[in-house]
Amino acid sequence: MTEAFELCILLFASARDAVGGVSSVKCTLPGGSEATTTALREVLASTYPNLRSLVMDEDTITLAANQEYVPSDEVLVLKPGDEVALIPPISGG
Repeated sequence: MTEAFELCILLFASARDAVGGVSSVKCTLPGGSEATTTALREVLASTYPNLRSLVMDEDTITLAANQEYVPSDEVLVLKPGDEVALIPPISGG
């Protein structure tokens, strides 16, 4: 069994606001094939209750891993060293 590992999660806009204005948080995931984007959402929701409504709704927050968007219908296995970002919807004029 692969050991658990820690990831740094980058936060933007409403995700940043939900955790008190910090730009990143640390998150520990189980190792191996259990370290998925789904597991990440669950750990973040449990660790940071104010993020729950955002991270558990795939239409509200998009995940990006290693600067690539992760489609909402895709489950990606994460590994140590991956860069993960929570990206809320962006509006503009």
